[in-house]
Order: sequence, then structure tokens, then C-alpha cells
Amino acid sequence: MQRCNWAGSGSATTLYHDQEWGAPQHDDRRLFEFLVLEGAQAGLSWRTILEKRDNYRIAFDHFDPEKVAAYDQTRQLVLLNNSGIVRNRLKIQAAIKNAQAFLAVQQAYGSFDAYIWGFVNYTPLQNRFHSHEPLPAFSELSIAISKDLQRRGFKFVGKTICYAFMQAIGMVNDHAVECFRHAQLGGE
Repeated sequence: MQRCNWAGSGSATTLYHDQEWGAPQHDDRRLFEFLVLEGAQAGLSWRTILEKRDNYRIAFDHFDPEKVAAYDQTRQLVLLNNSGIVRNRLKIQAAIKNAQAFLAVQQAYGSFDAYIWGFVNYTPLQNRFHSHEPLPAFSELSIAISKDLQRRGFKFVGKTICYAFMQAIGMVNDHAVECFRHAQLGGE
């Protein structure tokens, strides 16, 4: 079975590739989880975040945006002392600020899903990259999403983070054409 080059074999990264990456996500809590995790990943490897993912779920109340939005200074200190997550003050503060902005988007659009998937008319973009080609770090669409999220008060949502978010939640299918997941996720 051929996979994307980055997926490896027999690891948490392989499992993530085979079961999650690029699969369309429409549950708001899952979307919030990926938004927080992609922001936490900035400057680090995705493998590091995958290894800490279960700790993040516990530390951030299973990514309940209402609970995270209400975190105070005391809770921030608890998170900064939690060795199971990335202990970066700016990233923790961004997760809290993003929860607040996430709730505002839900209120305006009925769901974050309706907002974010509206950028692609609710249909995943199908790319046709080959395994020997590097994937893009961003796109015109990720730039537009980044600008809109920032305008709405989100933090740690630059064009590269937004593109990784789009890949993670299946807004774009960037599995290599040779990868078994490319066809499974609608690629031709």
C-alpha cells in the first residue's frame, strides 16, 4: 500500500495519515481541536503535536470552545506548567483568544463549519501532486482565510498554519496521487 512520503509506517504519523489527514471534518469541536493543534505546531514538527494530542485533549477540556474561552489567568498558569503540552505562553493565550473568536463565528454563521467550508463552497479542493513533488506551504485561499480569521480576532492563523489546517480538515486533498488515500478522498 503506497502512502504519502511523510507518513512513514507503523507510527502515530502513519495512523494519522491513514485515518484523519485530508478527511473532511464538519464537527465544530473537531475543527476547533485542529485549529488549536495547528497553532501549537507552529515552529515544531507535527509528530511532536501528535505525541502530545491526548494531553492537549485533557488540558483543553476536550476542546470545548466555551470552556476554553472562559480560561482565566489561573488556568493559563496551570497550562504553562503542564509538561504534556507545548508550554508557550503566546500559543496558550492564542488558544483562549481563538476560542472566543470561534464562538463569535458560530454565533454569526450558525456553526464554524458553515463559515470555514463556505470558502470552498462545501466541496474539498482536489490537488494532483505526485510523491516526488513538494507540497505547497500556502495558497491564495489560505492567505484569504488567514486574513479573514485575523480580522475576526484569531491568533496564530498565518497563511501556512491555515493551509495546514485546510489539509488536516479535508478542505484540500493533498495526498499524493500515488497514495491510496488520494482516491479514497475523491481524487481522480
